[in-house]
Amino acid sequence: MKNKRNARLRRAQRGRSKMRELLVPRLSVYRSPRHIYAQIISEDGGSVKAAASTLEKDLRGGTTGNVEGAAKVGALIAERAKAAGYTKVAFDRSGYKYHGRIKALADAAREGGLDF
Repeated sequence: MKNKRNARLRRAQRGRSKMRELLVPRLSVYRSPRHIYAQIISEDGGSVKAAASTLEKDLRGGTTGNVEGAAKVGALIAERAKAAGYTKVAFDRSGYKYHGRIKALADAAREGGLDF
């Protein structure tokens, strides 16, 4: 039987194969127990155009592994994506359920101006 990580990566692979067909950049999210990371990855998957995480100096002050930290990262990635010229992206939740920190990051990114 496969472990949880392999099952999550298998789910993520299914979603990413569909996103490649759309030919739009993707907002990829990774969460660990202490931090959350977000990246805007180019259409071909070859380069990172913008990134934000709770490891950054201005976000590291408070608690980082909760919904508030995820919302701050969502707002920051939306700001950086717009500065890089990206407004329409595909949301790559990396196999995680769409609730909690993942949902908070997505909602904050939408409020910041990203369209997905």
